Amino acid sequence: MTRSGRVLASVRAGWQSFLRRRTAVFFTFLFPLLIVVIFGALVQTQPTGGGLFTEPAVYYVPGYLAVVVLFTPLSRVGSEVARHREGNRFEKLATTPLTRGEWLLAQTLVNVVVIGLAALLVLALVVGLTGAHIPLSVTAVSLLVGYVVVGVALFCGVGAIIGSTADSQDGVIATSNTIALPLLFLSETFVPPSMLPEWFRPAMWLSPLTYFSRGVRATTMGRAAIPTGPVAPELGYLLVLAALAAVFVTIGAWMLPRTD
Repeated sequence: MTRSGRVLASVRAGWQSFLRRRTAVFFTFLFPLLIVVIFGALVQTQPTGGGLFTEPAVYYVPGYLAVVVLFTPLSRVGSEVARHREGNRFEKLATTPLTRGEWLLAQTLVNVVVIGLAALLVLALVVGLTGAHIPLSVTAVSLLVGYVVVGVALFCGVGAIIGSTADSQDGVIATSNTIALPLLFLSETFVPPSMLPEWFRPAMWLSPLTYFSRGVRATTMGRAAIPTGPVAPELGYLLVLAALAAVFVTIGAWMLPRTD
């Protein structure tokens, strides 16, 4: 069997495994929608008032997308690796032609499809509930798709690292939440940099999610035309995110155990 055949077979197996876990399917789509309803419809933005949500509704689109791009890959891939370790499946995998990198690639492709659907629902709900205007040009849509795909790949790599080092599935969930929650609110998603201490702001560049949120915001708010360097901001941030994704996926594949 060719490499593409092995990956596609693993993708089909991963997709069927996801559909069999109905609770996982339910919460994969419900959780981000609840975030949109709570922050977008109940809290709402107050552009002329004080408080947290003082920016236009479209400013928070990266935050809503980050919920699915960040949380879902970390927990799903991390838990999948932990389950494979507990069931000694990597030992069995070592006897097949499927390599660890191909296995992680297949898991990443499954998550791209799942999270892509969830992101589409989130965007539709954001537009419907908050009235945020999201450009629908070919360039803007292509960039948004690129950010979701690359972001999912990056955090799938991080999830593989967590699953390879955590001692159990419970440890994966605890570690994923410990990493994801600070990143979600300290990476220019829901909290503008102006609301954070000045000494902390340079540290935001250490978060991969910052490049995701800035790039998505540059795309959705029409800031792509503002020259900030040799590369347009929405493309520049995507290139940085892609480089980080390549690094983390490579490390994640390398850290997957050969045997248990």
